[in-house]
Amino acid sequence: MNFTQAILLAALLLPAAARPSDLTRTADHDYDPPTPGSYTLPAIKTAAGGHVLDAEGKSWRLADLTRGRVTVLSFIYTRCASAKACPYATGVLRDLHELSMDDPALRSNLRLVSMSFDPVHDTPSQMAAYAALAQTSKPAAEWHFLTTASREKLNPILDAYGQAVDRKQNPSDPTGPLNHTLRVFLIDRQGRIRNIYNSSTLDVRFVLSDIRTLVLQSETQGTAGVVNR
Repeated sequence: MNFTQAILLAALLLPAAARPSDLTRTADHDYDPPTPGSYTLPAIKTAAGGHVLDAEGKSWRLADLTRGRVTVLSFIYTRCASAKACPYATGVLRDLHELSMDDPALRSNLRLVSMSFDPVHDTPSQMAAYAALAQTSKPAAEWHFLTTASREKLNPILDAYGQAVDRKQNPSDPTGPLNHTLRVFLIDRQGRIRNIYNSSTLDVRFVLSDIRTLVLQSETQGTAGVVNR
């Protein structure tokens, strides 16, 4: 097992109090989530595009992976070992991925995206190692693991999403060499950001209610108002 796999495996094996492995209250999220469809989510802004690479090295337009399905986009880097940062966000996406296995509507309407902001280290092959732990024999929602060809390709994407990243003074910090804010984006079928979660609000139950609310809304309204790519 390499370092990347060890980091992700540690995150997925965190105790229940540290990651949302079930749909019950926790000390961090001691509330009942809202009922899907009982509320609306305002459109914040159009999700930005850019040129990215998947875990096989194939080039994509990011806009093609944030349209057509309800998308949960998480910015991460594979060397992050801070329990309430990237490993936690990846754990939430993994929970959504697992939930979609037994929920056909969720499986067909949801897309998950883990996007690295450390392209020098997080090459496509590195992202493939990270993605390997998400593989399953059961059908599930699609989950893409992305990076960029260079920092020059990455920086406009980070700027557009407001994702702050800088280097720590101690590159050997045991939690990883980069400082960053945790930001996970909920994007509707039309490519509009509808919610932005941080370390305090990233609760799988809340995210799931938001996803189902957008699915219900799209079923009611159809595909009118699609944002042009």
